[in-house]
Amino acid sequence: MSVVVEQVSVVTPDLREAMDRLIPQLSSSNPAPSDDEIAQIVMNPSTAFFVARLGGRIVGSLTLATFRIPTGMRAWIEDVVVDAEARGHGVGEALNKAAIEEARARGAVTVDLTSRPSREAANRLYQRLGFVARETNVYRYEM
Repeated sequence: MSVVVEQVSVVTPDLREAMDRLIPQLSSSNPAPSDDEIAQIVMNPSTAFFVARLGGRIVGSLTLATFRIPTGMRAWIEDVVVDAEARGHGVGEALNKAAIEEARARGAVTVDLTSRPSREAANRLYQRLGFVARETNVYRYEM
């Protein structure tokens, strides 16, 4: 079975079901987005929302955010999640490759992401794809 990646253009019942199943695997503190929130992501020209399917079922998702700053077009990969039952089938790799190609098409000069050190398999994947750990501090301001 091969992985099929598509950029989402409309909220569908199978996407709704997938978000309800996938987001708890990504974050225990954030609920799955509503249909309206997903639509905001899909309709925003600064984001690209990708899903991956195995056998027609959505088994992963990734959001690419692109934005212009004074030093050029930048891209960030966010909220990558692959269903625990589908891991090891190349889903994460396929999602990331699609996002990198979209970032390139949008003129980005870099693609950044963050990943917790405990996500060992994900970190190995990112390194295999060519991502390089940066010497930087990541800060977060809680609102």
